[in-house]
Formats: sequence, structure tokens, C-alpha cells
Amino acid sequence: MNYAVIFAGGTGTRMNTKTCPKQFLKLHGKEIIIYTLEHFENHPDIDGISVVCIAEWIDYLKNLLDRYRIKKAKWISTGGSTGQESIYNGLNAMRGDIADDSIVLVHDGVRPLIDAELISDNIKTAKEKGCAVTVVPAIETVMLVDENEQIVESVDRNKCRVVRAPQSFIYQNLMNAHDKARAAGIDNMIDSATMMSEAGYTLYPVTGKPDNIKITTPSDFYTFRAIVEAEENSQIFG
Repeated sequence: MNYAVIFAGGTGTRMNTKTCPKQFLKLHGKEIIIYTLEHFENHPDIDGISVVCIAEWIDYLKNLLDRYRIKKAKWISTGGSTGQESIYNGLNAMRGDIADDSIVLVHDGVRPLIDAELISDNIKTAKEKGCAVTVVPAIETVMLVDENEQIVESVDRNKCRVVRAPQSFIYQNLMNAHDKARAAGIDNMIDSATMMSEAGYTLYPVTGKPDNIKITTPSDFYTFRAIVEAEENSQIFG
């Protein structure tokens, strides 16, 4: 069985919006979080979805799930004070309801430009190797700086990958890593891939498309809009 944890617990301060969190901003009348959720809802190999949401917006989210017929969203939990805690809440909500050897895909609610192929590739790699981390090749020069903000080394970009999402793992392994981190008082792991690497697991990449962006700033939103409109035009005009 395969499940998704979609975390949308942030307030989106970099989006400069005063009206609502970024995951609830609309494009063509549809919220960003719905664009994201529909990819998992419509994928035949996804058996359930756990959504993490800002507490004050849970009722709004539930109304959206009903309106757009998102039937696989079986768990809804509140976001935490950090991204790590939000993901933990989404995973913990499923504890006891899903098998330990299930595959769990952890994904950003504001990363809506994924596709069925990427979800399938994550599931396949996670089942074969125990984990799958979506990446894209680094296309610009990467350099390391030291504590004095001086450039000390140029890194071969052919060996560099930019980590994105989904990030997919065996449920029991990811849950155990979270439990151990919490017991040790660690609450600021930047993402699941970092947590699992720190826990001693080997990470395996799945190459995604460059347009699998996270919508964090206004310019990201405009890029999202342009890509969606280009896809719609290609369907209409060929």
C-alpha cells in the first residue's frame, strides 16, 4: 500500500499576502493545495492521503476536499511549529491505521507541478531500495563558502543534485527516525531526506522535471501560472 503525506502547515510569509496562506491562493479559481492533492487523488497506486494544515484553516480545507471530491484524504492534522513537526503530525496521524511496510510519499502542498510518472517512479524506487528522493540536476555553478563567507571550493555540478519532492520511504523506517529525533530533542531537520540520511539510511535519487518548483514567492506563483496556462494552450491548440 502507498500513502502520501501532504504538508501545508506554513503561513507563507515570503509570499507577501495578507489574505490567506500561500497554499490557499487561487489560480483560475482553484487553490494551489487542490492542484497538488489532485495528482495523488487521481493516481491509481495511492491508497490514502494525510494532509497537514494550519489549525485555523482546517474547516476551510475540509470544505475544499468536499467540493473537489478528494476522497483519499483520510487524515487531517494540524501543522507544527517547524516543518519537521508538521511532517511528524501527518505521519503520526496514520499510526496504527496503515501497515509498517507501506510506502509513504512526503510532499509539499505548494509543489503542484508534479505528474503521475514522478509519483510512480517514487513508489517503484522506494519499494526496490527502501527510499526515493526526487532530484533535478544542478544547472548552475555551485561553490562552497566557509564561516568567513569566503569561497573555498568549486563543486563539480555534474555530481550535484537539487533535492525536491516527493521524498518517499518505508513508513516504519521514517516513523522510527522521527521518533528518535524527537526523543533527542531535534526539531529542525530541513526535510525527510536529511533526517533519513542522518539516521544512517542510504538515499536513492529519482530524477524529476525542472518545473517541479515550490511556490514560495510571488515570482514562483507567476511561473506556476505561466506553466499551467502553457499546458492548457497546448491541449487546445496542439
